[in-house]
Amino acid sequence: MAVSRIDILNQGFSRSLRGYDTAEVDRYMQEMADTIGRLGEDKSRLETRVAELETRLAEYRDREATLRDTLIATQRMTEDMKTNAQREAQLIIDAAHAKAETLVNQGHMRLARLQEEILQAKKLRAQFEMKVRSVIDAHLHLLELSLAEQQPRSVPDEAQQPAGNGDE
Repeated sequence: MAVSRIDILNQGFSRSLRGYDTAEVDRYMQEMADTIGRLGEDKSRLETRVAELETRLAEYRDREATLRDTLIATQRMTEDMKTNAQREAQLIIDAAHAKAETLVNQGHMRLARLQEEILQAKKLRAQFEMKVRSVIDAHLHLLELSLAEQQPRSVPDEAQQPAGNGDE
């Protein structure tokens, strides 16, 4: 049962011969009424404050939930971005390795072709030198033959000269 300040002040008591001092009871009743009035006001004020705090608490809980959801979404997005970046980096590295391998293979093939061309050029040079040497030898032989034919046969002429000429 709730008792208000007015209930206490309006409460009446029957009088008896040997009862309590009415002035003392009235004073006590006044103090009780004032105390209960203050307590009622405090209670009302505290209930209002509790309602305000509960409203703020609900707002804070909503904000906390929103922040938590945002944080989780941000973490997921960050992990996704990191995973995608790692995947993309690996693709770039793989492509670079493949390109490097292709370039190295092309370099090896070009080197092999150049070495083959050098070998062919050396063979051609050796063949050319042999042909030139053969031509030179043939011309030298022809030249020797030609010189041999052009020289007068001096051997029979010497035989015709007397031996003991004394010029010696």
